Amino acid sequence: MLNVNRFIALSKTVQIGTRLLVCNTKHVGKETLRVQQRRSFKTQSRNLAYAKDLFLGQLNKAEVFPYPEIGNEELEEINQLVAPVEKFFTEEVDSYKIDQEAKIPPETMQGLKELGLFGLQIPEEYGGLGLSNTMYARLAEITSLDGSIAVTLAAHQAIGLKGIQIAGNEAQKQKYLPRLASGEHIAAFCLTEPGSGSDAASIQTRATLSEDGKHYLINGSKIWISNGATADIMTVFAKTEVVVDGVKKDKISAFIVERSFGGITSGKPEDKLGLRGSNTCEVSFDNVPVPLENVIGEIGGGFKLAMTILNSGRFSMGSSCAGIIKRLIEMTSEYAATRKQFNKSLSEFGMIQEKFACMAINAFVMESMAYMTAGIMDRPGLPDCSMEAAMVKVFSSEGGWICVSEALQVFGGVGYTKNYPFERYLRDCRILPIFEGTNEILRMYIALTGMQYAGNILKGKIKEMKKGNISVALGMIGKKLRTSVGGSVDLGLTGQDGVVHTSLTESAKCLEQNVSLFGSTVESLLYRYGKTIVDEQLVLKRVADVLINLYAMTAVLSRASRSISIGLRNHDHEVLLANTFCGDAFFKNNYMMTQLQKNSPENNDANIKKIAREVLEKRSYICAHPLERTY
Repeated sequence: MLNVNRFIALSKTVQIGTRLLVCNTKHVGKETLRVQQRRSFKTQSRNLAYAKDLFLGQLNKAEVFPYPEIGNEELEEINQLVAPVEKFFTEEVDSYKIDQEAKIPPETMQGLKELGLFGLQIPEEYGGLGLSNTMYARLAEITSLDGSIAVTLAAHQAIGLKGIQIAGNEAQKQKYLPRLASGEHIAAFCLTEPGSGSDAASIQTRATLSEDGKHYLINGSKIWISNGATADIMTVFAKTEVVVDGVKKDKISAFIVERSFGGITSGKPEDKLGLRGSNTCEVSFDNVPVPLENVIGEIGGGFKLAMTILNSGRFSMGSSCAGIIKRLIEMTSEYAATRKQFNKSLSEFGMIQEKFACMAINAFVMESMAYMTAGIMDRPGLPDCSMEAAMVKVFSSEGGWICVSEALQVFGGVGYTKNYPFERYLRDCRILPIFEGTNEILRMYIALTGMQYAGNILKGKIKEMKKGNISVALGMIGKKLRTSVGGSVDLGLTGQDGVVHTSLTESAKCLEQNVSLFGSTVESLLYRYGKTIVDEQLVLKRVADVLINLYAMTAVLSRASRSISIGLRNHDHEVLLANTFCGDAFFKNNYMMTQLQKNSPENNDANIKKIAREVLEKRSYICAHPLERTY
């Protein structure tokens, strides 16, 4: 049960409305229903294809313009939630202590539970707050200020209990979600194993049906499990024997496993570089009896569920990283303005100014991508945003790492000490490109998903080209020439029916030209490689990076256009940020797409592969030492 008195005490500076209090006491009222109805009627259900259509050189502007927005009542609700959470993290969370002692104090955990932070997206009928993806992203900006807490909460609700929420039956939801929402029970997501990291399909943990047919017995071991020692409820993935067309096969199934079932052992907590306060350990299962009714979804459907769970939560990394960067800007700007060197403030030096511009641009792009994706995910019909969420994760995790490093650099040697939080942020951020799907795997996923989509549509055209159909080949060559030499491209972003504000026209034209060239580049890659494109990782990396930039350009143009149109404060600064980013991304995209052309002199992939092969064959750096001599 959420402690309403504590919630009120923490929010004396704001008026907590009746609806929020009703929400926190787990009561589903008529006002809740009305707000949910308003949300569902805002946009019609549709199948999202924006990112995939970019592979065809098409810009489906109706999907992303205007920028998603929420109603006044939902905005008020967000503000009511944000104030007490910010107050708690500012006044009651001791991040230095959490990092040093490598654990979150019980009183801090209790405070998080009383604020309802363990049930943010669990529907209100099961005791949660029932927040939208947009509202979840907003709170992630605050919880991210302590990495250990952020990971503990995310492991619990973004993945740990998500399987029950999205695929569990009513009985499972009624039984487990209320106590998970209150934080009485903690959840964990058990997928990774010693022999299967990114290759999740190769897990060896097995669930076998008991002789009496009433239980599955789970045996195996999982590693790198967040909340592994504290979780009461675990979503465990194991191989099961299923019969497909009369043939026995092993397929992955998902199970709700209670620690109280017995046979579960948690290993020693990992001594990690960062996120030291979050619990991460190995979890072993020895003949753990799991009732048949604890299977999530269908037997054999676990792999798809695991991917759905992981795909759904990545978008919030954009708002989380933006929250960290905005905090870093506040801390470093004060220092840069007051620290004097050579009779000048640090803020007067060009290379220091460049670092602040880098941080501001990255924060702007991250949150633009995150809230665009969240807004699309909140539309009725549950559109598939897995590609968009993956792009947000890759961009934000890498941009976050760069920005934390730049912030530390502003402080110089002082920033390298434990007297300031920069070194902790640096350690905490290093995991971001690794967990929730490594960025290498996600780049492959982004590129191959789009290439497959384009390949299915362009199949007939590519066949004609390979048969020697001159008119089709000339059409593709002509299109490529028009875009590569700066020919005019009009995809409807500007002009009479345009959706981008006139102050962003040049950037919109850059996006249109990039999209058109990207479409013809994808077409030529499919023609050149066919199905073997799956083995061309360096090619796919560039394809993914171009697409990420295109999505980012779209997000900032849509957001800045909306800000100008409704007169948001400092919208001229948004225009400056958007134009600066788009100009830079435009040239980066052009260079990468030049590298993707056949026989491009700018492409060094062959040399890169040869260098790596020679080093790996010897398992060492193979050059002679510069002090050696042969005479």
